[in-house]
Amino acid sequence: MSLLKQLFLAICLFLVVAFTGSFVASVETSREQLLSQLRSHAQDAATALGLSMAPHVDDPAMLELMVSSIFDSGYFASIRVVDIAEGTVVVERSNDARPENVPGWFIDLVNLQPEGGDALIMRGWEQAARVEVLSHPQFALARLWDSAIGSLLWLLLCGLVSAILGGWLLRTQLRPLDNMVRQAQAITRREFLTLPRVPRTPELKRVVLAMNQMVDKLKTLFAEEAARSEKLRAEAYQDSLTGLANRRQFDIRLNNQLVQSEQNAEGYLLLLRVNDLAGLNQRLGGQRTDALIEALGEQLRNLLSAPGRSKWLASRNRGGEFTLLAPGLSGDDADHLANEISDALHSLKQTGASDCDPVAHLGIAAFRPGEQAAAVLGRADQALAQAQSHTDRCWARLDDFTAQSNQGLHDWRGWIDDALNQGKLQLYFQPVAECHGGTVIQYKVLARLLDAQGEAVTAGRFLPWIERLGWSARFDLAMLEHSLQHLARHPRPLALSLSAATLRNATDKARLLEVLARHADLAHLMTLEIDEHYLPPPAELEALSQSIRGLGFNLGLQHFGGRFSLIGNLTHLGLAYLKIDGTYIRAIDQESDKRLFIEAIYRATNSIDLPLIAEMVETQGELAVLAELGIHGAMGRLIGAPTPWSDR
Repeated sequence: MSLLKQLFLAICLFLVVAFTGSFVASVETSREQLLSQLRSHAQDAATALGLSMAPHVDDPAMLELMVSSIFDSGYFASIRVVDIAEGTVVVERSNDARPENVPGWFIDLVNLQPEGGDALIMRGWEQAARVEVLSHPQFALARLWDSAIGSLLWLLLCGLVSAILGGWLLRTQLRPLDNMVRQAQAITRREFLTLPRVPRTPELKRVVLAMNQMVDKLKTLFAEEAARSEKLRAEAYQDSLTGLANRRQFDIRLNNQLVQSEQNAEGYLLLLRVNDLAGLNQRLGGQRTDALIEALGEQLRNLLSAPGRSKWLASRNRGGEFTLLAPGLSGDDADHLANEISDALHSLKQTGASDCDPVAHLGIAAFRPGEQAAAVLGRADQALAQAQSHTDRCWARLDDFTAQSNQGLHDWRGWIDDALNQGKLQLYFQPVAECHGGTVIQYKVLARLLDAQGEAVTAGRFLPWIERLGWSARFDLAMLEHSLQHLARHPRPLALSLSAATLRNATDKARLLEVLARHADLAHLMTLEIDEHYLPPPAELEALSQSIRGLGFNLGLQHFGGRFSLIGNLTHLGLAYLKIDGTYIRAIDQESDKRLFIEAIYRATNSIDLPLIAEMVETQGELAVLAELGIHGAMGRLIGAPTPWSDR
């Protein structure tokens, strides 16, 4: 029961007790006074009648007339004249009627009895008769009733005013409690909110300050764990000189990219090697050579900042050797990128950073999922050797396969547009299960488009072209509509990824929210996932999170791990979970540094009760380590490959 209801009931109880006490005290105080007044009134009337009747004691008619004249006033219950000698009643008038404006229960409750008086009627010196008078209590009862009604109305008015003022005062004073409830609820949603306004009431002020202190402490602990985890990630996977990924991170990403998966796309590997690094050290000195390497690293970082390249990886393998892993890059775009890098190398030469001509050479090798990493690296070395033999340019491109070589942008545009317009979209579902027990948590929704022969084409092949065509938001809405239709038929928890285009464009976000609002009844079964690489600015991300969760849908973050510094901003989003990128999961049972990194992530997220789900789990050893670390769930080919829906 709320405090407001308790206050209202307390006021009502107080009114009942106050009225009862006031009424009892009033009746008990007035009873003797009223009885005395009734007794005095009866005695006065009897004395007056006795004196008035003395001259007419032998005239019964006159006696009756005199009795009737005083009885008709209504103040008497009975008047009678009794002959003393014979003991007979000469005249008698009585009235047993109750007051009309006083309830019977009140009369019975008060129990105010009539009071009497008597007087002798003399015949000379002889006692001839006796007159007996009983005063009627009806007027006293009426006065008590009016007094009780007046007291009740006054107390009700006081109670009403007290309830209104008390309710207003209570709401005002307890508003900080409502804020603290929202603050506590936000903590359960993994959001840390500090109350800016501190109440003046000392008791509530202490509670609010204590809650704010607790939230600040949680924020501090979370930030410390995030910083520690980021430091571990940088030490394990980042080159200290250039800030790019190191060879270890490159090997992990390349192996991960070559796994045959729904999301992995074909692309190119660029291998850049500085010419005569040992000679540069001797001629320029270590400091200037390091400056040249840093400049090359900066140029590669600038390349990654362009739109559509968030999934690329630039790394420094060793010495003056750099690599650029570019999934989804086409052959023509690879040539343009090589010319762009060549211009950057030419600008470095013009600065006098090196006397070599050119500064470095670039080998470009194609790759596709299913190949071995050694084959791709060998192809890149061969392309680099060809580039070093060229005199007109510093790069060379080597393609070892020609899959889809006859298809250009125009062909892909027509096929994808036809597939989306005609609904040639087939949903595949990959289970996500608990690490302990194997209970299915949800199903990840993946897409395949049907070609002219009815064959399902994996997302890794057509998604890069959808991005180039600018149809990512259109594809997201089609996927969302199909997934919601599937949910209506098969109510099982699903997870669906959103692209960067949908998150960036206000119109596309509005259309997304409109579709979600029409299916609010399915909200508890749908989690929308955003990619760590495509996160919008913090303010936009928080607004998007509030909009999605306001409609009842959940929000998750997938492919997490590369930008661990973002974890400090996750406390305001109320995320349902984090999905750790498969790069940090692969062979975790064999590589201790990966285990340390995942432990650090777990400590940071466990402090805010944020579940972790591992992506691309392929072996029992990996699953066993994840379960030991306390990771909530896992997905990958070990748990289950993507398949069309069937009765599950």
